[in-house]
Amino acid sequence: MNEELFAEYQEKFTCNFPKAVELFPELIEHAVNTLTPKGVGTYLDGANFLCKIGQGVEPVLVYMEVMPDIASHFGPGTNKLIADYSYQMARSPNKKSLIPFLTSLGHVCRRIDRLEDLELYLQIIDEYVDKTQTVIHGHHSVYESPGMVALLESMPQLISKLCLNGIRNFIDYGARNYLNSPDEQIAYFKLESHDAKSIITRERQGTTFKDVERHIDMLKSCLWDCDLPFQTFATAFDQLRKPVPYIDDELIAVPDVYESENGVSGLDRYRAVVAHMLAHKTWSGQLMADNFAPHMQLFISMFEDSRVEYLAMQKYPGLKKLFLALHPYPEKGDCDDKKFSCIRYRATRMSRALLDENFDPQNPLLEDFRQRFHKLMAEKGEDSTTQDMSELGIDFYVKSRKQSSDSMPTMFFDDTEISYRDDNRGMWFYYEEYDEPDEILPNEYENEERIVDNEGGLPPRHYDEWDYISEGYRPDWTTVYERLHPSGDAGRIDRLMEKHDALAKRLKAMIEMLKPQNKKRIRFQEEGEELDLDVALRSIIDFKSGQAPDPRINYSHTTDSRNIAVMLLVDTSQSLNERNQETGQTLLELSEEALAITAWTVEQLGDKFAIAGFCSDTRHEVRYQHIKGYSENYNDEVKARIAGMEASYSTRMGAAMRHAAHYLEAQQAEKKLMLVLTDGEPADIDAKDPQTLIQDTRKAVEELQSQGIYSYCITVDPKADEYVADVFGNQYTVIDQVEKLPELLPQVFMKLTQ
Repeated sequence: MNEELFAEYQEKFTCNFPKAVELFPELIEHAVNTLTPKGVGTYLDGANFLCKIGQGVEPVLVYMEVMPDIASHFGPGTNKLIADYSYQMARSPNKKSLIPFLTSLGHVCRRIDRLEDLELYLQIIDEYVDKTQTVIHGHHSVYESPGMVALLESMPQLISKLCLNGIRNFIDYGARNYLNSPDEQIAYFKLESHDAKSIITRERQGTTFKDVERHIDMLKSCLWDCDLPFQTFATAFDQLRKPVPYIDDELIAVPDVYESENGVSGLDRYRAVVAHMLAHKTWSGQLMADNFAPHMQLFISMFEDSRVEYLAMQKYPGLKKLFLALHPYPEKGDCDDKKFSCIRYRATRMSRALLDENFDPQNPLLEDFRQRFHKLMAEKGEDSTTQDMSELGIDFYVKSRKQSSDSMPTMFFDDTEISYRDDNRGMWFYYEEYDEPDEILPNEYENEERIVDNEGGLPPRHYDEWDYISEGYRPDWTTVYERLHPSGDAGRIDRLMEKHDALAKRLKAMIEMLKPQNKKRIRFQEEGEELDLDVALRSIIDFKSGQAPDPRINYSHTTDSRNIAVMLLVDTSQSLNERNQETGQTLLELSEEALAITAWTVEQLGDKFAIAGFCSDTRHEVRYQHIKGYSENYNDEVKARIAGMEASYSTRMGAAMRHAAHYLEAQQAEKKLMLVLTDGEPADIDAKDPQTLIQDTRKAVEELQSQGIYSYCITVDPKADEYVADVFGNQYTVIDQVEKLPELLPQVFMKLTQ
């Protein structure tokens, strides 16, 4: 690092602790070698911040030592996340835990891969604090969590043995069972008690991928000549759709932990799943999914899975024992076709018959197809194709199907899951409208993969989309691009407020009625309005007994505030350019007025709120435009963005709601409200079936509800009665007189949040 750059960073480092100044050259050199210039800036901001929280120099030094490696792994935003959390801990009764927290952080971050996992780790610590802090009058924590320091000092050992869900279970057991026994709680979290060792043994169920990654990576490179990176996904948490392994052009996704199954260790399960996926990569071709019914796809996939495993076993004979040990062994007659749909059961029995010559299918049809499969493989070997398997799969489905049974709503699943197989996304591709060139259509629709200009925006995020026909999610189906909304004339919004001056006065009177009037007492203040006798007496007792008295013997009062977080999500699709016949204004202009007045109303109430607009140009480009964030004030910059709103493209509402929920869910609030303003039903040019996006939005509403987010729709579509109840239930308002939108929107908001 040159002297000029060092001087620049030294000038930015405002911490004056002598020890920090002495060690700064060594610490900043490591940071510069590890982080980007932007990352170094946020790193120094975090260090300067910790220098001012009143905890001395040690937190600063530990932070500066561990954060470069952590921030290089998770991104520069991690610096602020950890600095803010450290400040929160320093201001709590658990401030003694700050140094152990920072010291153990490097060990924790070496065992996790995603920022979401780091946030989950912080959440787990917060849950422990909530359960174990002593609380007085339900408001303020007085005594620290007794086992906090011991827990954080033991965290390097815990994270080396348990996944995050196992750590959560371990902590929950100690907090629950030793809540009223501080000494035993400390011994438990020091890992000294028998219970602690027993719980670790119980939770240590399985092999974490981190422990075997080096071995599996060498196997992948040496045996399969593949250089794709691995990515893990969590299997320990409740999810709407259970994730399964997959391979695509960019990565290989595997579970973070595998438990033993049928006597097969976690390591061998990783070997099996990676061998299966790389066999697909080596020998599988692609088929157009639109040419086959879903049931046909199931059987074609089964034959193709068996083909690539047959070839893999020919190449590496030891795989046969491994595959057969993990493959289910469904017995004849297990599925009653009068009660269940036996499609998966038939497919699993056929698969077992193809791989295991000792399996007796006790079924002439299965025996016939086993012979046909082996004859084909003997003749063609590695020259066999995925197309060959599609012919076998279709023929088997046609000859084995039972009309009455296959259409039953209840599927038979017992002993049919082949855990080491992937989801076969690589062998299927879908026909998209505009895949084929058409001189009438714009060039941008000729290819499914389009280059999207996202200069200045955030990296794209992918979201699943609900397919109501198959009753399952299409994984990573939509792509959301988030940009900062361009600005217009902020003075225009001020002029709109002057235009609605009478309405503003009426709203102000309503706001005064909604503002909280109750007073709440804030205890444990060194300076306050009155003496807190309980704390004062306790301090006298402490003083006379030779202990340090608590100087916080006063209390004061404050107004009890609302605790609401709001997301205003505005549809900015092309249809907003239509003019209202009564006023001559476009729907977009009316939306701007309504949004400006509502934003002013929310600001007056003091609620946390954000504003975003959305539109879409097929599933590949859902445009999410940031107008106001939760950390921004409602100022001229935000007004300028509202004034600059433009209407274009279509309305893929479900993806926009999921992305907005990503921000709203992170807010700390008792009530979370997503207010959606739209003028029409969810639709897009690549969705031919109008129910597709309507049902996906309905599913998004359900997902938000499960996250604790209340979604409400305000629509000016005169035909909304035909679909809006199916999407939002009774959580909607239809405004028939569009010109009244600026007046009614803030009133609906206040009614929802009163």
